[in-house]
Amino acid sequence: MINLIRNEMLKIIRRRKLLVVALIISVLVGLFTYAQYKEAERTRERIGSQDWRTTVQQQIVDTQNRLGSSGISDEWKTQLKLRIQQQQYYLDHDINPLEPGAPTFMRTFAEHSITLLIPLMVMVIAADLVSSERSSGTVKLLLTRPIKRWKVLMSKYLALLLSISAVIGIFGLVSYLVSGLVFGYQGWDAPVVTGFTALGSELDTAGAQLLPQWQYILMEYSLVWFVAIIVGTIAFMLSVLVKSTPAAMGIMLAALISGLILSNMVSSWESARYFFMINMDLTAYLAGNPPPIEGMTLGFSLSILAVWGIAALVVSFLVFTREDVY
Repeated sequence: MINLIRNEMLKIIRRRKLLVVALIISVLVGLFTYAQYKEAERTRERIGSQDWRTTVQQQIVDTQNRLGSSGISDEWKTQLKLRIQQQQYYLDHDINPLEPGAPTFMRTFAEHSITLLIPLMVMVIAADLVSSERSSGTVKLLLTRPIKRWKVLMSKYLALLLSISAVIGIFGLVSYLVSGLVFGYQGWDAPVVTGFTALGSELDTAGAQLLPQWQYILMEYSLVWFVAIIVGTIAFMLSVLVKSTPAAMGIMLAALISGLILSNMVSSWESARYFFMINMDLTAYLAGNPPPIEGMTLGFSLSILAVWGIAALVVSFLVFTREDVY
C-alpha cells in the first residue's frame, strides 16, 4: 500500500498540480493583500485617524446608513443588524477586531475562501485522479497487476488526502509570508471573540469568549481542512463515475457556484439544509454570522458534510470494484 501511495503522489507531483495550485494561491494572496492595504489606507484618509475605535465607530455609522436604504432584503437587514451589534460589542469590551498583522489576514482570507477558492483548488487535484487514467488507458495496465481493486482506489484516495493537506498548508503558509511583508508578522496573541449566536436579528453574547488568535486560527483551519476533504471526496467520486475529466470538473464547479447562490436565497427552503454546498461555510459559525437557514448549527453542518463524504466514498469503491474497465 505504501508503494502504491508513493506512486500516486509521484503522479500528482509530475503533473505539477501542487505547483499550479501554489502559484494560483500566491497570485491571489498578493492581489488580496494589496487590495486590503489600499482599503485600509483609504479608510485612514477618509476618517483622518489610525485609532481602531474611530474606525469601528465609522463602520457602525456606515452600516446604519445602509440599513436606511430602500431595496434591502429582510435577510440582508438581519445580517447588517447583527454586524452592528458585534461591532458595538468590540467597542464596549475594548477588543480590536482590526488588529494589523499577517495572522489577521490569514484568518480573514480563510473565512472568505472556504466556500469557493479552497474547494476549487482541491477540485483541480481530485477531479481527474481516476477519470484521466481511464481515458488514457493506463488504468487497465494498473489493474492487470496482482493487486485488489480496492487497494488501488484506496491508494489514490490516501494520496488525495495527503495532497489536500498540502494544499491547506500551502494556503496558510503563503498567506502568512506574503501578507506579512505588508502588515507585519505580529498578532498571534491578539484576542479574538467567538461564541456569538444569532437569534433572529438579535445577537446573543452569553456564550462569547476570548481566544488568542493562534488558537482561533488553528480551529478555523481545521474546519477549512474538513471542508476541503469532503469536497475532495465528492470530486473523487465524480472522477470514478464520469469518464471525462472536463465533465467531472464541470459538475463540481456547477455545484459549488450554485451553493454560493443558494446560500443567499434559501432562508425559507428548509430542505436545502441537507445540501452539502449550503453547509460548507463552517467558519461563519465561529465568527457568529447567521446561518443560511435558521436553526442550522455547527454540529448539524459537520454531520451533513460527514454523511455526504462517507456516501461519496462508499459509492466510489462500489462502482470502481464492480464495473468493467474498457
